[in-house]
Amino acid sequence: MSSRVTSSAERPHRNAHPGAPDPEIVTSPATALEPEAWAGGSRALLARRLALAIPSLAAAGGLAWLADRAYPAGASPLAWTILILFALVMGWQAFVACQYVYGLVAALLGDRAKSVLERRSESALRPAAGGGRTAAVVAIHAEDAVAVFARLRVMARSLADAQAQNIDIFVLSDTRDGAIAAVEEHEFARIQAWAEADPALPRIRYRRRTENTGRKAGNIGEFCRSYGADYAYMIVLDADSLMTGAAMTRLVRLMDESPRAGLIQTVSYAAGRDTLFARIQQFAVRLYAPLALRCLETWQGPEGSYWGHNAILRIEAFAENAQLPVLPGRAPLGGEILCHDIVEGALMVRAGWEVRLLPEMGGTWEEMPTNLIDLLGRERRWCQGNLQHLRVLPWAGLHAASRWHLAVGILAYGMLPLWIAFLGLASWQAARTGDLGLLAYGLTGHGAAAHALAALSLAVLALPKVLSLGHVLVSPERRASFGGARSLLASAALEQVVWVFLWPVLTLFTAGAVVSTFLGRVVRWETQDRDDRQVSWAEAFRLQADAVVVGALIVFALVWAGNAWLGLWLAPLALALLASPAQSVWTSRADLGRAARARGLFLTADDTAQAPELVELAQIRGLPAAPVLIRTAPLEPAIWLAADEA
Repeated sequence: MSSRVTSSAERPHRNAHPGAPDPEIVTSPATALEPEAWAGGSRALLARRLALAIPSLAAAGGLAWLADRAYPAGASPLAWTILILFALVMGWQAFVACQYVYGLVAALLGDRAKSVLERRSESALRPAAGGGRTAAVVAIHAEDAVAVFARLRVMARSLADAQAQNIDIFVLSDTRDGAIAAVEEHEFARIQAWAEADPALPRIRYRRRTENTGRKAGNIGEFCRSYGADYAYMIVLDADSLMTGAAMTRLVRLMDESPRAGLIQTVSYAAGRDTLFARIQQFAVRLYAPLALRCLETWQGPEGSYWGHNAILRIEAFAENAQLPVLPGRAPLGGEILCHDIVEGALMVRAGWEVRLLPEMGGTWEEMPTNLIDLLGRERRWCQGNLQHLRVLPWAGLHAASRWHLAVGILAYGMLPLWIAFLGLASWQAARTGDLGLLAYGLTGHGAAAHALAALSLAVLALPKVLSLGHVLVSPERRASFGGARSLLASAALEQVVWVFLWPVLTLFTAGAVVSTFLGRVVRWETQDRDDRQVSWAEAFRLQADAVVVGALIVFALVWAGNAWLGLWLAPLALALLASPAQSVWTSRADLGRAARARGLFLTADDTAQAPELVELAQIRGLPAAPVLIRTAPLEPAIWLAADEA
């Protein structure tokens, strides 16, 4: 075991000039993609994409047509504006709903809809002897070093149990604060002393840059230049990532067997946090993400996206093709690319490498913001990073799928100001005319067109959650992972109530972030607080005063309008904004989260069938252990056990 503490500055990127990257990086790997390398060939891939695009466009067009028939705009500029806004925001919702329908169909098709890589991943085999060496790299910047090295202990032990002798662990620090760096070095010394007692443990190395040029992307790039010649692959992990040794060895085996694959992305679910807010979000992601992920994997094929962590990369392909330029212009839209991972994935696809997704592999986790305040802060950072991609979209040579990945991130944020505009203008129109009109999605209208609009609107809004819930309920195994049907239904109902109050706050805040980004406000990318953190009343009121003010203005406007139906219709929105500080305070309490778990609410597979790695991490960190509420046998093929059996 050895360490290498350095202070060398990051060398400038080869493409660090304004504008698009150099044309020279648009090269194909030695094992260039052949038509048969894509599942079913390019025609089948096109058919899969059209199967999503055509229904989405048809549903969006149907909503717009019915809205015009039910509420003709005539010559009114206000009515035309509302109609256009309604068509845009509901068209986006139609696309979201169609993804879940598509994902359900793909899930029902089973292996017929899966890629060859995913079917191959279901066998739990170790890397072949003589395969490429791998570095599991953890990039950190002023993190809680005790927590980071606790996760490293768990992963090192899991790698030893999986007999992974060709995987080393690297801690890549960008910390500049001397006191925090001293804690990192102390924890590294401790883990070295611990590892010396067991020769089966992997080699753990640590290095620190004092100049964090390029942020995380520069940190990873410097590693590739310094150590890339010694390794074939790298598994990129965030400071809050956790991955089993069996999952890592499986990824290495898949890369050995897939010479065209430049990157394989896994899905990491949030786990390990106990605040009520975190538990609700962990439950919601586990429940609603699988169908969307199945849709994503099915239509994107080998032209996937990179999410920046819990993925394995071929170092040669990444180092040669994923170097990032500095965007032209000033921040926030110019300068260093903040959400760099999706751009790196697009550049690898452009160079001819496959970027694949494994949506159901298991054995990988991350953590999430534990309260509403921290979530809003993360959304502010992600908003600026995604809007920067407006400068990336025109780059030459990007594949259509990569442009769509970038566009989806932009549109997801861009739709939120449109929602605010639609709600505001439609409410103004309702106050003037006494008719809720499109604000009620046709529910209060008369005639066949209004009734059809109401039915289609409700279907579009409800399908993602209804289909996800049904997908779990029909499977005894999936039901058990959420604690059974009764626990699942009660938790889903409560989550929906929470979402009704959370959506207005998130929408208002993020819409403001979009506007402020275009007005030139630059966000500071600071270290996230990853532990359970209770928000104080003072902090909540200080940071959410704008939401309270907007809620009060809505109440005043509704009283002034004197329309009882309008007041009842918008009351949840106004109440959610007025109560946003209370939401932050109450849902940030860990005791309420643990009480909900004890009563069988918001359970996930990490409660009902805990992975040994999560249990060990809680023990090392001295956290309250989550009781195994249902059974200890894993619900899905347990890769940490399958590796031992192999």
